[in-house]
Amino acid sequence: MSDPDANSRDTLPIERGFPIEQVNDLADREGRAKMYYRPLSTMHKWWARRLGSVFRAISLYSLVDDPSAVEIHNADQENLNLSDFGDGDSEDIAAEDLSDLIEGVSLTNPDALWELYPKDVRVDGKTVLDPFMGGGTSLMEAIRFGADVTGVDLNPVAWLITKKELEAHEVDIDELQRAFEDVRTAVADELQSHYKTACPHDEDHVADIVYAFWVRKLDCTSCGETIPLFKDYRVANGRYENDDKYNVYCPECESVFLTDDYRTESICTECRHEFVPANGPVTRGGNYGCSSCGLQYPIVDAIADGQSYTEELYAIEYYCRSCEDEGKERSTYKGYKAATEEDRAKFDRTSEAWHSAEDLSAYVPQGEIPEGAITAASRINGNDVFRHGYETWSDMFNDRQLYCLSTLLSAIDDVDDQTIKEYLLLAFSDSLMFQNNFSIYNISGTKIEGIFRQNTYQPQVEYAENNVWGTRAGRGTFKNTWEKIVNAVEFAHHPTERYLEDGELKETASFENPVGGEYTLHQGDVQDVELESEYDAIITDPPYYDNVVYSEVSDFFYVWQQLLLADEYPCFGPETTPREESIVANPAIDKDGATFERELKQSFSRMGDVLKDDGILTFTYRHSGKESWGMLLESLCDEGFDVTATYPISANLSEFVMGDGLSFSVIVVARPASDRDPISWSALRRQMHRTAQRTREEIREGQTISEGDINVVELGRCFREYSNHHGKVHRDGTVMSASDVVAEIYDIIAGDVSPDEIYLSLLAMENPTLDDVNRLCRGTQISQNDLLERALFDTTDGFTLSRWHDDQRFSYLQGKDPDELSALERVQLLRYDADEETKPRDGRRELEVTGTMMDVASELADITGEETYRQLFRD
Repeated sequence: MSDPDANSRDTLPIERGFPIEQVNDLADREGRAKMYYRPLSTMHKWWARRLGSVFRAISLYSLVDDPSAVEIHNADQENLNLSDFGDGDSEDIAAEDLSDLIEGVSLTNPDALWELYPKDVRVDGKTVLDPFMGGGTSLMEAIRFGADVTGVDLNPVAWLITKKELEAHEVDIDELQRAFEDVRTAVADELQSHYKTACPHDEDHVADIVYAFWVRKLDCTSCGETIPLFKDYRVANGRYENDDKYNVYCPECESVFLTDDYRTESICTECRHEFVPANGPVTRGGNYGCSSCGLQYPIVDAIADGQSYTEELYAIEYYCRSCEDEGKERSTYKGYKAATEEDRAKFDRTSEAWHSAEDLSAYVPQGEIPEGAITAASRINGNDVFRHGYETWSDMFNDRQLYCLSTLLSAIDDVDDQTIKEYLLLAFSDSLMFQNNFSIYNISGTKIEGIFRQNTYQPQVEYAENNVWGTRAGRGTFKNTWEKIVNAVEFAHHPTERYLEDGELKETASFENPVGGEYTLHQGDVQDVELESEYDAIITDPPYYDNVVYSEVSDFFYVWQQLLLADEYPCFGPETTPREESIVANPAIDKDGATFERELKQSFSRMGDVLKDDGILTFTYRHSGKESWGMLLESLCDEGFDVTATYPISANLSEFVMGDGLSFSVIVVARPASDRDPISWSALRRQMHRTAQRTREEIREGQTISEGDINVVELGRCFREYSNHHGKVHRDGTVMSASDVVAEIYDIIAGDVSPDEIYLSLLAMENPTLDDVNRLCRGTQISQNDLLERALFDTTDGFTLSRWHDDQRFSYLQGKDPDELSALERVQLLRYDADEETKPRDGRRELEVTGTMMDVASELADITGEETYRQLFRD
């Protein structure tokens, strides 16, 4: 990858500027409604998935660099290439040569290319690699620009998701729907029959169960009293005309009624029992309280003592289609009711059917849950599933769920077309998030929440059971998850783009090109897979320490997918997903942060091997502290990259829950390394200070972003300066590490510079002015008066920089305590003494010589051309 001509190569738009405001505005909106912006990216759960708008912008600013290779397709116009836009024929693009737009991107004008964002842009001849493709977002966005894409991921679930995304444009939607209808005909009525309940408003009606509410029970270890493990007795907030009330469960008569305030004393409307619904037997610390004997005891200790949970169905959210069809009010046909004995008996009958249906056992995973960093207690997770009695994957589901899920999966297995079967399997798999006993009911939102609310497993003492096939209401059922699949496939055939115009969100017409093209997917370790060519761009989102232990969370899906795929793909043969080879800080396999850093560095080496000499590496990274940035910068530079830019982007906060400092993320841009020259730290520090200030000025001239965002861009520009000298930055006779430099960069960006550094910067200018003084002082802790007090410049007769021999400067130096002299001040005094006309050679003052003084002297010689500065320390 080493490129002797790297210093002369053209910079790419993303190195010069990036539309931070526009991307973050779109990303914020997409993060709240991903299924509408990118249906393909919501086809199946994947963790910490980046937003499509972010990667589309990255692809645009990374791949669009050669006007002759770019073509724009419009639904209402003939195909146009860049040169066509110089004659004013296009209504959508400004009448100027679009090559000027490419060259015009800068920090001052980051939006130069942004008007191409909502266009169907195709770039000829580009190849893109993502070595950590995960859910495939980067590949989907790059392939929409016409790039040939290659993706690599160790995880089979990620490989399957991305495979289905990239082949979606080839699928016949009618055939897809026919297969679904075959499954519906085979099992829908059977599955729905297990989720029926009596309508509370009309005895002739049978309502659908939308959600069934379960509570677990334990016997008091002291008196034997059975204790339902309620944290409180709320079922759900009120809805419709009762939206100011609460549905609560009465622990005395087991009815469900409305109350005005669950935090205060309430009276059951059925039995007149008085209680405070907010006060359940389970405390925040995980203890239960026995109302009979008063014992407070940890739930997990009771399990360890040999007890097992029992479960009770206590409430139901119902939906009566008959009442709705008769035109009754919403609060009549959709609401909450207490579970009846018949409801419990119906469940028991399904449970018996499950245990007697031996043929269905092949469609339920039988394996044991492996111990890991998030299944057992560890430094990154306190939720130990084994302490709650979970041993096998099937323990995560109740008997009705197991019966219905296995019945559904069996019907999917009967589909002949393997490609279409996999889409049905993907819908089934994704719906599993809401079909387990880790799912809870969102009381205020009145909806179910799936198992992966965080990137871990959290055992529940209360859970919500979903309707497996689904009814007219509900979330996460197979029926409405299938609708997501269909929407995704339709989007792949006819993609659109959403964009902002004058603050208003708009959507384009369908693009001419589908989301598809040439692609290669590898399941395996990026260190081992065979990559056939050198790539123009590597665009990726690498793992980040222990934020997501992908192998352990994806096992939840894998063990079900494996049942239908083990004979089709070798990667679905093992019992679980690969763990040892994954790049992650995982204490369960003795991988700490240092191991993660070493393995990530190795992956950068592999990326360097397959990237073209003029290629680009662009990736997203979680913003963190100095130590993490130091590691990243060191790793990239050691493996032959120069970091050329960084830009802040909005994080999808719901995806990042482990650790601190994840409020936003950063786009990191790197290129194959240029020649690296030695430099003193004092010279580089001043260079970085000037760069940071210039960066800040250019940003403020062209865009309005926060101080924190400006700091991130400054950080990247300082990284660029450092990359040119990696491993050759000298201070006090030693070479500084990247981590040392990063710590100093933080100070520079914070304005921690000295008057001497500002003086040296002024001295290096051809004709410095007082305006230059004010500009260099802006944003620092130094003022114009600080420089005046040190006699570093004079304004008596215009503006003049002081030199070592000027009377005012020398008088200031003479008046200082020698121990308080800075390196510059010491060098200037020695320079004064060295002047043969001022003092004889043997009369020079004694000052302890430091490495910093030698560096400053060398810089002064370079700036002024006076070799005497270097000779000061040669005797």
